[in-house]
Amino acid sequence: MKFSLGRRSAAASLVVAGALVLAGCSSSVNDSADSASDCGTWAIAMHAWNGYTASAQVVAEVAKANGCTITQTTLEEAGVTYDAMEAGSIDLIIEDWGGGRWQEWVDRGAVLEAGDNGNVGLIGMYVAPWMAAEYPDILDSANLNKYADMFKTADSGGKGAWYEGPPGYTTIGEKMIAANKLNFKAIATGSEAALVDVLTKAEANKTPALAYFYTPGTLFIKIPGLEQSRIKFPANDWSDAAEASGLTDYPETQLQKLMSKKLMDSGSIFATIVMNFKWTNADQNSVAADIEGGMEPAAAAQKWIDANPDTVAGWLG
Repeated sequence: MKFSLGRRSAAASLVVAGALVLAGCSSSVNDSADSASDCGTWAIAMHAWNGYTASAQVVAEVAKANGCTITQTTLEEAGVTYDAMEAGSIDLIIEDWGGGRWQEWVDRGAVLEAGDNGNVGLIGMYVAPWMAAEYPDILDSANLNKYADMFKTADSGGKGAWYEGPPGYTTIGEKMIAANKLNFKAIATGSEAALVDVLTKAEANKTPALAYFYTPGTLFIKIPGLEQSRIKFPANDWSDAAEASGLTDYPETQLQKLMSKKLMDSGSIFATIVMNFKWTNADQNSVAADIEGGMEPAAAAQKWIDANPDTVAGWLG
C-alpha cells in the first residue's frame, strides 16, 4: 500500500515532527509518577491509514496503562519519518511496508529493526466484484486492454482509468501500465477514503472501476467478493519497489516494526511491548472497523485490549 519512494530532508522532518500531539496517560495500577518515570516518554509516528491507526493506538493504550507517557504525531511514511527518528523526535513506527527502504538509516544507526508485527500486507489492483462475476477473464492482466474502453472517464484522456493510491503511498502502477502495454492512465486519488469511494460506488451502482487497494483493510469485509476480484499479473520476483520492472505484481509483505536506538537501549517496558507486539490482520481489521464506524481510536483500542487479555499479557513479557 503504502511505500513512499521519495525522501525529504531532515530539516523538513524536524519541522513536522516537532508538532507532537500529546496523548495523556490513562489511569492504571501502574499510573504513579515513579512508574511513568521508569517507562519514560516516547513518540509514535502516525501514518495516514486506519489499519496503522489501529495498531498504533492499541500499542499506545497498553503502554499508557503501564505507566508510559506516549505522544503521537502524523507524518508521511518512509524518509520523512526515518529522518525524524534520526533527529530524536520519533521512537516508533509500528507498521512499515518498506521492504528494507530504511537501510541507509539502519546503516547510520538511526533506525533499528524490531521484527514483524504479525500483519501480512498485499497491494493489488482490484475491479468491482460484479465485474469479476460478469467478465471472469478480466482478472487476467493480459485481458485488461480488451475492457479498457469500459473504464474511460472524463479524466482518463481516452484511456481506461486506473485509480492509484494517494501521493506518498507506494505504487508501481505507472510501471505496470507501461511494462504490460496497457491502454490505461494512472490517476492519483487524494486519500484512502477516495479509494474506498471508487470501489464501493462501483459495486453499488454496477459501474466499472479499477483501483489500487491493499490488505489488511476493512473494505474486504464491507464489499463481499472484493478479495477475489484482484487482477492477476505475472508472479512477483521483487522486494524493492524502486527497482521493480512493472512486469510483476506486488509481493506479499511481512509488515515491520522500526524503533529508535534510544528506545531499543532504554530497558523500558515500552520497548518490551513493542518487541513482543504481534497480532493478525483480523485483529487489526476489527479495531479499524470500529474506528471507521465512528468510535474514537482510543476507545476502539481499549475495546480490543479488554477482549484479548492473554495476548496483551504476552506483549508485557
